[in-house]
Amino acid sequence: MKIEIRGAQNLSFREKQVVTLKEMGFSTDHIARQLSLSAGTVSTLYNRARTKGYEVVIVIPYNPGLSGGDEEDEQT
Repeated sequence: MKIEIRGAQNLSFREKQVVTLKEMGFSTDHIARQLSLSAGTVSTLYNRARTKGYEVVIVIPYNPGLSGGDEEDEQT
C-alpha cells in the first residue's frame, strides 16, 4: 500500500512534511518534536496546507491472488 498526496505541488516543503506525518496518524506534538518545530507552527502549516487543497489517495497495487473471486466457490 502506498499513500499519494495529490496537489502536493501547491505545498511548501515543510507543509508536505507536516501533511505526510499528519495523514500517517502522528500527533501534532510528535510532529513538532520530530521536525524541531513548535506545536503552533505545525498546526499553522497543516491548516495552511488544507486551504491550498490537497487530496490523500491510498494506492493499493493489483494482486490477482487477492481478487476474492473464488469465495463463492468455497461456500458451495
